[in-house]
Amino acid sequence: MADPSTYRPRTQDIPTDPGVYRFRDTEGRVIYVGKAKNLRNRLTNYFQDPANLHPRTQQMIFTAASVQWTVVTTEVEALTLEFTWIKEFDPRFNVMYRDDKSYPYLAVTMGEKFPRVQITRQARRKGTRYFGPYTQVWAIRETIDMLLRVFPVRSCSAGVFQRAKAQGRPCLLGYIDKCSAPCIGRISEEDHRELAEDLCQFMEGRTGPFMRRIEAAMKEASATLDFERAARLRDDLRALQKVQERNAMVLDDGTDADVFALATDELDAAVYVFHVRGGRIRGTRGWVVERADDTPEPGLMAALLEQVYGEVPKAEHPLRGRPVDRAEAMSVDDVAHTPTSAIPRDVLVSVEPEDAGTLEEWLTELRGARVHLRVPRRGAKTQLMDTVRENASQALRLHRTRRAGDLTQRSKALEELASDLDLPAAPLRIECYDISHTQGQDQVASMVVFEDGMPRKSDYRTFNIRGPEGHGVPDDTAAMDEVLHRRFSRLLAEEAGLEGEDEDGVAFQSGPVDALTGRPRRFSYRPDLVVVDGGLPQVNAARSALDGMGVDLPVVGLAKRLEEVWVPGDEFPLILPRTSAALYLLQHLRDESHRFAITHHSKRRGKGQTRSVLDDIPGLGPARQAALLRHFGSVKRLREASAEDVASVPGIGPTLAATILNSLSPDTTEATHA
Repeated sequence: MADPSTYRPRTQDIPTDPGVYRFRDTEGRVIYVGKAKNLRNRLTNYFQDPANLHPRTQQMIFTAASVQWTVVTTEVEALTLEFTWIKEFDPRFNVMYRDDKSYPYLAVTMGEKFPRVQITRQARRKGTRYFGPYTQVWAIRETIDMLLRVFPVRSCSAGVFQRAKAQGRPCLLGYIDKCSAPCIGRISEEDHRELAEDLCQFMEGRTGPFMRRIEAAMKEASATLDFERAARLRDDLRALQKVQERNAMVLDDGTDADVFALATDELDAAVYVFHVRGGRIRGTRGWVVERADDTPEPGLMAALLEQVYGEVPKAEHPLRGRPVDRAEAMSVDDVAHTPTSAIPRDVLVSVEPEDAGTLEEWLTELRGARVHLRVPRRGAKTQLMDTVRENASQALRLHRTRRAGDLTQRSKALEELASDLDLPAAPLRIECYDISHTQGQDQVASMVVFEDGMPRKSDYRTFNIRGPEGHGVPDDTAAMDEVLHRRFSRLLAEEAGLEGEDEDGVAFQSGPVDALTGRPRRFSYRPDLVVVDGGLPQVNAARSALDGMGVDLPVVGLAKRLEEVWVPGDEFPLILPRTSAALYLLQHLRDESHRFAITHHSKRRGKGQTRSVLDDIPGLGPARQAALLRHFGSVKRLREASAEDVASVPGIGPTLAATILNSLSPDTTEATHA
């Protein structure tokens, strides 16, 4: 690796103008491209103390061996040049959105002498109009089948077309009136092209004229008693209505818009877009990108818009050399190469991108007409944005599930974890603990379990933090100490084959099956690794709690701020690579524990207005409350029962039974309310 000081340019040599810069490695390959309003301010940031830089940025400047820059006159020119270089050099350190799958499109090859309608997954051919993308190929086939009733455009390949032309006989579609048969001259070249243009206009949302024209022709045929033609036109009208119904109206004003939403976590970002034309959703698409650096969401959104619209040529009329509107550019030049056929008037985003004004000016220049780039705040567009955002979240969840569910990836993560933490073997069972509360009130904790790198939800457990005399604990470290004592004291008792009651008065038995639930015991298995959500204080509290009970298990903590892995006794945290499978597993574990804790905390807090007197009894959780109510039928009958009857309920021992009856006695209840 090169030392950045060996190629750092002198500060006074760097211009203060806007421009684009390139970092190159020792072999001259471009590894990063960026733009800046002020080149001097931006580049000097890269050559500060490396300890202050993000690990990804550190890796980039130590990999590079030189830096070059090009001055431009405006920020829009810088944006255009940056995208051109990113596409040309594909730098390894730049954010590049990768499509999560290959989408099919409905394409009309307007560049051919006789345009053809077809299904394709390559939306980059000049002279072809694309509609979609669709999520399923069968959806396009059904759409084409219905459209060809009204717009019988050629759909055969070049080979089939030439063979039919040579034989002077059309294919089957020509005989069933789903092709106008230009191969045998049944329709002229001009009329066939006009038919293809009508199909494109219908797919772009201009449905009204065609529907009215067919309806008028149907009425005219009916009036002249040509019922056969009227029935055929009626079926054509129903086919178009069916195509139209499949594209539900989402914006009543008939707006053309692209709606982008972003969902992120520490490692990945997912983007989803709805392409709306004429107020109807004409296609959807999703991208997933690894967040290799600390680029914030506005930066990710800016990079996305540059990538999506960067390949659209300027809408300029070939004869007059002036900008034209979207419809004219499409009908004259066929210049639209994006999946949506053109840049729409409105580009709606879930988060305002960096340099939004520059991006809006750049999009306006590409379109040849005004483009509005904004975050919707109210109305139908906001509701649509919520839908797109939910799709982005679902796409991110699916990506994480696929990654976590991959057996090879899980095995790699466990092996890396064992190596990074110096464990004797891969931790096949991992338990993670998290504390949740609201300003110290309603303190709860969660325990989630991963086995073989996958969640084992049947072993999840929640704890209500009590503290001394049921008054809670002062901080998260004390709460962590209590939770681990309760969990591992039960484990030690079960491992020793003891039967009796734990410190809460809850009865337990030896053996693998819980007498209350009939399911395998949650605490019967010793974990290979204990993970706590937090930094060094939480890790030290966990280590102290386990040492106090004589439990020798490895413990680590994951701090959310910088994703640092803390090991007890180490002065500095362990920093795992951002792309590490082990780090991803720890993050998944921590996030699942956090989610489970918050869910339980919300339920407990939500019961504040409808609390039961049983909620305040130590050691009496929801499962044992339900068991008591099933056995006695009501709190009133439970209060009247004897200690022996209460202790006979599975999971309730004599000590807990006495605690329950003492808490439910009238004197105690009145004193509590007083």
